[in-house]
Amino acid sequence: MMAYVWGVDSASPANSSLLQCVITNFGKPLYWGRYLSTVPGAADGLTTQEISFLHGQNVKILPIYNDFRQAVGYENGKNAARAAAGHAARLGIARGTFLFANIERFFKVDEAWIRGWVDTIRTSGYKSGMYHDPIHGPFSAAYCRAVSKDSRVKTESVLWSAEPERTVTGPQNAPAYAPYSPKCGGNVWGWQYGRDSKTCPIDTNLIDTRLYGQLF
Repeated sequence: MMAYVWGVDSASPANSSLLQCVITNFGKPLYWGRYLSTVPGAADGLTTQEISFLHGQNVKILPIYNDFRQAVGYENGKNAARAAAGHAARLGIARGTFLFANIERFFKVDEAWIRGWVDTIRTSGYKSGMYHDPIHGPFSAAYCRAVSKDSRVKTESVLWSAEPERTVTGPQNAPAYAPYSPKCGGNVWGWQYGRDSKTCPIDTNLIDTRLYGQLF
């Protein structure tokens, strides 16, 4: 297997027509990022039927939690992690899988929320992931402050970077793996390099094989 694995994510459910669109126009994804719950106006939630469909196609699932609009406060970070773990358990997602908090560039973010998320994911049996923009917005500074307070934030978490943005491609002509990271570094094992395809409603990604091995 290549050191970095190609796949997609979508706000829409992964069904046979969308999968066929991706395969026809780009290639076969080895994983699919999907949201753990429905957030009106943002994303349709993953279902057990969708999980069965994807697994039947030998496609792993990268679970994303996005039912929050800012990432501020330790207790709020804990609550988000509890909710993410609860949805994952409801859907039958195995313990040991990385769950990714969807922290958008326009969110307010502080170090306390990040520590709350990491501390609570730790006790849930799942593993901590954070989708983020390391260049635009406050995530990078907040993350580095959290790391300075608790080194486990860095050692236990995997980061999925939204920068730099390249064009949407299939696996054959994906860019060399070169995501940006926060100034203090981190386990940047995912890169969403292509966004908002006009052909199929998906984004394209490369992830490290270490992350791929711990998807569901």
